[in-house]
Amino acid sequence: MIDPHSLLISDLHLSPDHPASMAAFRNFIATVAPQAEALYILGDLFEYWAGDDDLHDAFHQQVIDAILSLSAHPIRIYLMHGNRDLLMGEALAAACGATLLPDPALVDMYGTETLLSHGDTLCTDDVEYQNFRTQVHSVDFKQQFLAKPLAKRKAHIAQLRARSEAEKQVKVSAIMDVNDEAVAKLLREHHYPRLIHGHTHRPRRHEHRVDGHLCERWVLGDWDKQANALRCDARGCRVI
Repeated sequence: MIDPHSLLISDLHLSPDHPASMAAFRNFIATVAPQAEALYILGDLFEYWAGDDDLHDAFHQQVIDAILSLSAHPIRIYLMHGNRDLLMGEALAAACGATLLPDPALVDMYGTETLLSHGDTLCTDDVEYQNFRTQVHSVDFKQQFLAKPLAKRKAHIAQLRARSEAEKQVKVSAIMDVNDEAVAKLLREHHYPRLIHGHTHRPRRHEHRVDGHLCERWVLGDWDKQANALRCDARGCRVI
């Protein structure tokens, strides 16, 4: 019998332009995910999400149907916003049979207090990005943006993605990683839990000593090169 465990993934960036990632996701959903008690998708499931009125896009429906197929198994599914799909709403979550999580979310994972986050709030050295993030996460911005026609929203997002990719080429790599003080502050605020996040595309296990407490931090990998997940159970976590 397989030990009770949960799976955590992020940064899949699923789109019609990345068929290999979609094929890997289908395989993961069909063969690996059904064995788990819970699946946590910690942001950037999609390359971008323009709003829940885009649910019936043919590709989006493929992703939704894949996740919904897990309803045949006793597995809980959780979605968290990423920086690319921050406009995910309750309609998408319901279509997937999933629950939307706040960022961060503190959960008891087999006896270990575990803080889940997408991770972009921890990259505080990238001041330009943090200013942009504050703007687009405001209620007023979201309401005004979602009031625009879907086609205009998609065109605007495409422009932002192109600009972001261009800016990455000239940014110092270090500023796009997490800031240690930001990590320590978050761990302190939540009483020194284990931390699991994505976003940086730098998968690794880290240890942080904060106020005398040794805290474990796992960074989830992106799926652009290889499908991967973090498997957590009562004994700890490991990458699969």
